[in-house]
Amino acid sequence: MSKARKLGIWAGVLGPLGLVTVIVALASAWTGYHGTTVSSESMTPTYTPGQHLVYERMDGTGVRRGDVVLYTAPDRYQGLAVLQRVVGVGGDHIVCCTGEGDDERLLVNGKPLDEPYVWDGIADGMHRPYDVKVPRGRLFMLGDHRTNSRDSRFFADDHGGTVPVSAVEGRVTDGYTGLKLLGLAAVAGLLLALTGLGLGIAAVAVRKRVVVPPPPPWAVQV
Repeated sequence: MSKARKLGIWAGVLGPLGLVTVIVALASAWTGYHGTTVSSESMTPTYTPGQHLVYERMDGTGVRRGDVVLYTAPDRYQGLAVLQRVVGVGGDHIVCCTGEGDDERLLVNGKPLDEPYVWDGIADGMHRPYDVKVPRGRLFMLGDHRTNSRDSRFFADDHGGTVPVSAVEGRVTDGYTGLKLLGLAAVAGLLLALTGLGLGIAAVAVRKRVVVPPPPPWAVQV
């Protein structure tokens, strides 16, 4: 196989592969992640009003206890997206509260819940005890500023205050790991595409090179 043909084959493989990688990475970043701005103090001190956040678009069935999610509950917040923390998932038993003062804790499935993220260490602050068994396919939501958050505690007559997993629009991401990986994939794809382009140019140059064969022996004059 000639050198030009080998270069052409590699160019035909690496170039399109690189372009596809770039397109997929950029499309995934564009559709998989969105930004939002914190509009209230309900998640203080974790997130403050005016702070810009990135959230990963995902189905609510994939969230876990402790995740901060963006969701919409039209019957409660006039269609506005709300930022709150998942405290209970389907099947969990949430009880408020055990202990007093700094020792106050929510009970999740009979165990005290450690919440270092809550404002001023206050686990409840509303002095309104509740006992909720989270239905399957629903989530129990609370803000981190328990004395200034209109969350699941205020809608007890609607499935114990829980919201359906279908209400979730995305999960807030602090580490940006997914975006970083997609960025690296886009850079790698661009390098592959440029390499393929370079090999293609080299293949064309080799094909155009004129090789003058040596004259036959009988053509040599003495």
